[in-house]
Amino acid sequence: ETAAALAAASIVFRKRDPAYSRLLLNRAIRVFNFADKHRGAYSSSLHSAVCPFYCDVNGYQDELLWGAAWLHKASRKRVYREYIVKNEVVLRAGDTINEFGWDNKHAGINVLISKEVLMGKADYFESFKQNADGFICSLLPGISHPQVQYSPAYSNYLSHANKVVPCGETSASPALLKHLAKRQVDYILGDNPLGMSYMVGYGARFPRRIHHRGSSLPSVAAHPARIGCKAGTRYYLSPNPNPNLLVGAVVGGPNVSDAFPDSRPYFQESEP
Repeated sequence: ETAAALAAASIVFRKRDPAYSRLLLNRAIRVFNFADKHRGAYSSSLHSAVCPFYCDVNGYQDELLWGAAWLHKASRKRVYREYIVKNEVVLRAGDTINEFGWDNKHAGINVLISKEVLMGKADYFESFKQNADGFICSLLPGISHPQVQYSPAYSNYLSHANKVVPCGETSASPALLKHLAKRQVDYILGDNPLGMSYMVGYGARFPRRIHHRGSSLPSVAAHPARIGCKAGTRYYLSPNPNPNLLVGAVVGGPNVSDAFPDSRPYFQESEP
C-alpha cells in the first residue's frame, strides 16, 4: 500500500519537482522489495493490538499486485509487468470483488492493469479487463450495487482506446463515466441537499467531529501530559468540534437518506 502511494505520488511530481519524484519512486521500489521479500499479514504479528477491528481480512496478496501495478505505471519497467504475470495465480489476481477500500484492492488492480489491454500492449491481461468491465457495470445507475463507489480512472483509459464497456443491454461510454464521476465529486464537495462538503477544510461547511484520534484529542501543546488509550473516551464522546483540523480528509459521508450526523460515534459516516 505504501509502495503504491509513493509510486503514484512520483507521477504527480514528475514535471513539477523531478528530483523529489525520483526520490519517491526509488523509495517505492525499496518498500515494495521489502514487502515482497517478507510476505505476510501485519496482523499476524500485531494480532492483539489490531484485531478484531483492523485485522488483515482480505490478505496481503492484493496489496502486492496493487504496488506492482503502480510501480509499472510509474517506472514503465517490464519487471513489474512480469511480476504480475508470474504472481497472478499465487496472489489471487482472479478475485473479483466490486468494492475498493483499505483492505481490498482488486477493483483498482483490474482497472489499472486493464490499460495494458486497451492500449493493445498485452492481451495476456484480458482477464483483468473483463473483471474491470464487471466493476464498471456494477456502478451504473439502475443496476449498481449500493455499497460501491464510483471511479473516474477507467473512463480515461476507455477514451484513449475509443471503447465502451458493454453491460448487458446497457453500455458505459467514457462520457457517461466522466459525467458520473463528476457528479460524485461535486456531491462530495458540497453539491448535495445539506450543502455540506465532506472534505475537511474545504468550503464553508464541513465535518467538525470526525472519527479520528489525532484530530479529536488535544494537541501536545494544549495537553503535554500522556493520554492513555482508554482516556480518550471523554474526547470521543464530547459534543465539541475536534481541536485539530485534518485538512483534506474525506469522510464516509451521508447515510442513504442524505443525512449526516457529524458525530464521532457514527463512525461509518464520520471516519476519514
